[in-house]
Amino acid sequence: MSKEFEIAREFEVDATPEQVWEAVTAGTGGWLWPMEAPEPREGGKGPFGSEVVVWDPPHRYANRVEDVEGISEQTLNQLDYTVEPRDGGRRAWVRYVHSGIFVDDWDNQYDGASKHTEFYLHTLREYLTAFGGRPVTAFATFDGPEASGTPDALATVGRALGLADDATVGGRVQVRGPEGQLLDAVLDFRNPYFIGLRTDDAMLRFFGRNHWGYVVGMSVHDFAPGADAKADEAAWQGWLNGAFSQP
Repeated sequence: MSKEFEIAREFEVDATPEQVWEAVTAGTGGWLWPMEAPEPREGGKGPFGSEVVVWDPPHRYANRVEDVEGISEQTLNQLDYTVEPRDGGRRAWVRYVHSGIFVDDWDNQYDGASKHTEFYLHTLREYLTAFGGRPVTAFATFDGPEASGTPDALATVGRALGLADDATVGGRVQVRGPEGQLLDAVLDFRNPYFIGLRTDDAMLRFFGRNHWGYVVGMSVHDFAPGADAKADEAAWQGWLNGAFSQP
């Protein structure tokens, strides 16, 4: 049965309103995924077939689409960002509202969207504060194998990385990457659903979508000069597949 939903979050971040505006309109590849920048006017074309319904830089931006492309579970989607200055414009307060209509499996769809929102907005703050909102060099996103759809799949990812169960969020860790390479990183996010790692040049995001009937996913936001998206995907896809091929 179709049913409306709304997910609203507020936060402050050590970035200017202009930096936040750039990140949510043109710089989405640095924290979410690359998408076409909206036409800078109300009524303009937004990403994924949406329409810009509010355009007031750098204070408010909203887009809306009624037939969500490629997503049969949803018939209406609206994203609404409000940005206000704090501390004389040195910081920003952000209110984000995601609303729409889920067609079926409402509780599962809402739970997944709500928890993903927390992780994505955290990644936005990491992008703004740790990488200064600079353009991403390479972005890759992909799914794990069928074996990564089990209830304990994200725990398997943690073990493959070499993360201790008591590793402190916000602390520095050393993890095992592709071909056994040891990577120095900050464990910037961890809960039963997601793992976030930040190196000097990249953000690695692990999505425990097994909790919602899918498989584990991963995204790589690479800011290193000369980074290559295909090389990142090949390396980390191989690593992810390997994590679930162990007996």
